[in-house]
Amino acid sequence: DIQDDQVVEAVARDKKRELPLEQIRALEEETFHPTLLETARTVVLFYASWEAVSLAVLRTYSEVAEHLKGTQGVLLSRVNCWDWPGVCTKENITQVPALRIYEKGERSVIYHGMWGAEELTSFIMLSQVSCPLKLATIDEAEGYLRGEFPSELSSFHHPSLLGVFSRATSEAREAFEEAGNILSGHVRMGMYLEDDALALSRKYSVSPPALLLARSRGGSVEGITLSKQSTRDMVQMIRYELLEITVQNLPSYLQLRKPFLIFFSDGDIGQVESKEMLKLAKKKKQQAFVACWLNLKKTPVGRGVLKLYFATVPSLPLLVWVNLHAGGQVFRFPSEQSLTEMNILSWVEKVKAGLEIPSRTLSEEDWKPPLPAYDFLQMMEMTMPKLPLRVSQHPKEMPAQHPPQSPGGDTAIQEEPFQEIKAEKVGSPGRDLRGTAPRLAAREKQGKRHSEL
Repeated sequence: DIQDDQVVEAVARDKKRELPLEQIRALEEETFHPTLLETARTVVLFYASWEAVSLAVLRTYSEVAEHLKGTQGVLLSRVNCWDWPGVCTKENITQVPALRIYEKGERSVIYHGMWGAEELTSFIMLSQVSCPLKLATIDEAEGYLRGEFPSELSSFHHPSLLGVFSRATSEAREAFEEAGNILSGHVRMGMYLEDDALALSRKYSVSPPALLLARSRGGSVEGITLSKQSTRDMVQMIRYELLEITVQNLPSYLQLRKPFLIFFSDGDIGQVESKEMLKLAKKKKQQAFVACWLNLKKTPVGRGVLKLYFATVPSLPLLVWVNLHAGGQVFRFPSEQSLTEMNILSWVEKVKAGLEIPSRTLSEEDWKPPLPAYDFLQMMEMTMPKLPLRVSQHPKEMPAQHPPQSPGGDTAIQEEPFQEIKAEKVGSPGRDLRGTAPRLAAREKQGKRHSEL
């Protein structure tokens, strides 16, 4: 009587509401590939019309379509995998819902984020811009770092990553471009490759190849030397530079099942703290824990996290060590110590050795659904009668351990229960079906054999 799946409940509650899908083109097997060639970018939602999560995402997708109505060069479409499984199989769609953006005559990018309208819209708009975006002048590069360029992203707040390369650093440049292809739609990346690139990088105290990072619009710009040359190392390094915990990326961090070293701030992280945290993130010792930070202005839920850790929100900034996967102990970095890499690592070693007193130990209670999952096999076992080897009301008359065999070798059908049922019908003329279920249930409890029925 209680629906414990909130998605299913919401879909069932709104099942009579008609979805506004006028802005979303429905694709079939014959129209799928021709449609991909019509516009520069085609967004395709793969879903199943009978599945609750798919229907919930389809409603969100309709909100995205309304928001992006009139956007040039973007077509929003959908494929019902229940009706057109061949299309989904050819596109290697192994689970639904799934969202993919196809570039005209080129590659496709699949979405791995949350299914909120804001996140989907941001991904679609960010995918419109080349990644990395090649900038022609220093003014464009400076505007890009300030978040003013390109204009179509002016209403979205993403950190700006700008790679600066000289003509002699072709290997690092190629790795950066390949990293941009991998991170397209998820990261805002630009690239400056002109004769005056050295002058731009020197302004931020680095030399090409280098990465300039602006975490917020109009904020400070960090200069980071690109020492890694492979695409894989470049992608990992870029992700290290964006080690800010948000609601969207928290699940990916939790999957690592490592202790967290979290720097809580009430605004953008300072340049000194950022530098020290990045040193920790890039060291080999980082493999033993996750160094990250959480901006309470961008992620207000962090205040609730701090209240859980310390009963009240302490003064910020604050560095915290917490191991959610082993013991749940919370440790607070001493406020009298300066936040340097050496001090932090020394303190972490004391925490691991058990020389520090935890501020709080979190409850070990597991997060579980409101109701337990249905065990259908157990339910079936409970309703099925227990069948003994032999059932008879007159054991003296039927001493054999096995039922008699028919001439054909099959078990002979006993007529006694049939006669009992027949007598019951004769004894109560005109009886309808009311009360049949209780009577049958009572007979089940008597443990009749299948052969007797």
